[in-house]
Amino acid sequence: MNIKKDPRDFLLNCFSIAIESANPIKSLRNFLPSPPTGRVLIVGAGKAAASMAKAVEIEWASGVSLSGIVITRYAHGLPLKNIKCIEAGHPVPDDAGEDAAREIYESVGALGEDDLLLCLISGGGSSLLSLPADGLENEDIKLVTKELLRCGAPITDINIVRKHISKIQGGKLALKSKAPVCALIISDVVGDNPSDIASGPCSPDPSTFQDAIDVLNRWQVNAPPKIREHLEKGKRREIEDNPKPGDTRLRHVSEAVIATAMTSLNAVKKYAEAQGISCISMGDAITGEAKDVGEVIGGWAFSVASSDTTDIQKPLLILSGGECTVTVSGDGRGGRCAEFLLSVALKISSLTESSINVYGVAGDTDGIDGISPHAGVYFTPTSIQDSITMGINPKKCLENNDALGVFEPLKNVITTGPTLTNVNDFRGILII
Repeated sequence: MNIKKDPRDFLLNCFSIAIESANPIKSLRNFLPSPPTGRVLIVGAGKAAASMAKAVEIEWASGVSLSGIVITRYAHGLPLKNIKCIEAGHPVPDDAGEDAAREIYESVGALGEDDLLLCLISGGGSSLLSLPADGLENEDIKLVTKELLRCGAPITDINIVRKHISKIQGGKLALKSKAPVCALIISDVVGDNPSDIASGPCSPDPSTFQDAIDVLNRWQVNAPPKIREHLEKGKRREIEDNPKPGDTRLRHVSEAVIATAMTSLNAVKKYAEAQGISCISMGDAITGEAKDVGEVIGGWAFSVASSDTTDIQKPLLILSGGECTVTVSGDGRGGRCAEFLLSVALKISSLTESSINVYGVAGDTDGIDGISPHAGVYFTPTSIQDSITMGINPKKCLENNDALGVFEPLKNVITTGPTLTNVNDFRGILII
């Protein structure tokens, strides 16, 4: 590929490679345990749950008696032979998810010691596997989830609350099983800690009821009274807390993270270097307010692009992953990836009066950036000026959380549909 002739196509290829490297059809087979003498119950939740279940059915096509249920986001389902696939609400839970979660919980409770519980867990599972703790209702969980999302709380904080208002998360699903538990996990969180992914239904939970109360207070969340009362009861030890690290009741559990954001970044790095392109990976832990992170990376990219030093070989691809947040203050459209990339492009344009050879792409590997219909967006050296020529004010769009108000008219959007995997955000800045 002639990178100077086709920089846009190169970046779009990078995004495709990032997604494909996290495809569970390829990655899951190496982590499957030996089948047991008894039954195999498959349960799961997340944006990749259906494709993970499909991978299990492919690998155990004969000789293993499979049954079970997985929950995935609407439009993310697949036809499965032996495993029921239920679609439900995300990021706010709904009744379909609650009903399916209850069915999972009851099925797990019926397992015996000679059986196997195979849990397929991926990002998005927190809202999909939503079974309220005793005394709470799903409407309470919906309300507090909406408030936590609105205020821009990081996913780790949101999940601390979720674990303490759920009957199934924070290790409680594994506690329900008399059978050995094998959890296979696709990570969408920084650090790849199983306890943080889908709120850790099979993992010990280091957080406490007090931590959950602190999250609500720190983000000034207007939580339903029943949620507050439940957490206060837990703080007073009137409700048993989730199992903690070292709890012997979880000794029958094994967990394996089978795909991560770093796996995808490494795959793209290998591809770029095979094309003769220098590559710097900033890692998969880049987080923060999307527009602030974008401004920093945009400034750095401009400095590199305008530098004449021989220490920096061009073309250069700067990679990063992670999950930024957006504190919504406007009424525009666009997810965290689009907001990040608009901020990058604006920062670069503010530092020069002429276009400079910097291109960028940012997208969510699950195929949906926030609540937009697109997986992500890209920019070229002329994108900001082109939008201004069209009568668009990109600065005001950023202020209004309306990044798509810039990228859609330019047709600089990436629309993949559900990818059936999820290893968080992918970002690439190309300097020629």
